[in-house]
Amino acid sequence: MTTRPDFSHLLHPVTLKKLACDWLQEDTPGFDYGGFVVGEREELAVLLCKSPGVLAGAPFFDAIFNELGCTVEWSHPDGTWLEPITRVASVRGKVRHLLLGERVALNCLARCSGIATSAQKVTGLAKVAKWHGQVAGTRKTTPGFRLVEKYAMLVGGCSTHRYDLSSLVMLKDNHIWSAGNITQAVEDARMVAGFSLKIEVECRSQEEAREAARAGADIVMLDNFKAQEVHTAAEALKSEFPQITVEASGGITEENVTRFFGPHVDVVSLGSLTQAFKAVDFSLKITRNHREEVVSNMNNNNSGHVGGGTETAPEASPTAPSSLPETPERRNFAF
Repeated sequence: MTTRPDFSHLLHPVTLKKLACDWLQEDTPGFDYGGFVVGEREELAVLLCKSPGVLAGAPFFDAIFNELGCTVEWSHPDGTWLEPITRVASVRGKVRHLLLGERVALNCLARCSGIATSAQKVTGLAKVAKWHGQVAGTRKTTPGFRLVEKYAMLVGGCSTHRYDLSSLVMLKDNHIWSAGNITQAVEDARMVAGFSLKIEVECRSQEEAREAARAGADIVMLDNFKAQEVHTAAEALKSEFPQITVEASGGITEENVTRFFGPHVDVVSLGSLTQAFKAVDFSLKITRNHREEVVSNMNNNNSGHVGGGTETAPEASPTAPSSLPETPERRNFAF
């Protein structure tokens, strides 16, 4: 049995806390009018997955509800493939706090899981093709949401590529034009990058790729090449510069990615992982049975009953939670 890596250990707790606070502040910058209506009684809510996909984003979901004094108990870990309708987690806390965190947490989880699902699909294609290289994302991420999206790629099995401008020196067409030529750009970059940072050059032709390799680039990106052109250029580069890493990028999607897998290509990167994914559908429902149980325990205690027992979450099947009947009494707090 293969142990699934726990990528949550990559996440700094202070960073998680700050993200959660910022998201909550953005969503409720003033009065919580709905919270005034529902009050502070303790409630139990269940998280349901309503469309197929890979679960990803639990650390961010936890951080949001932790800030609100709520506790989350997961039935499935990140990386699990979910089929609808699956009970994924339960959340306990004051009802107004559950509703303060609901939409923020669901938005985060839906998008993170969507990217992980897309990433898993593409990496699955690479495994079927028995390709030796790595599928990677890009820096085409949402401002303020990059950490979540890069985390999702890892859960889905993809490489994150460079996290930011400081993680890898990537010289693109505008850098080269401004510097004068590829050789000058690489030499200037090496002066400040030293030995600790790799240098990648975006190339539009095989001639540019050879110049980049001769100048000392570590990675050559074949940008917007047709599939067959990629393989031809990559083979020529590897024969002359065996240690060079060859990346194919530009115009690559889930539909055509397999055409770029080849023996001389080391990395295939797709911006579509973070720009064209389909979000996974989740909802958070406050359970009716939980409230009835609390009221029953209160009545028992008031009548002199000692040791009323602890509250327990309602039983629910993994496909159709019996505690959540489709009746007019069911409350949907997702706005």
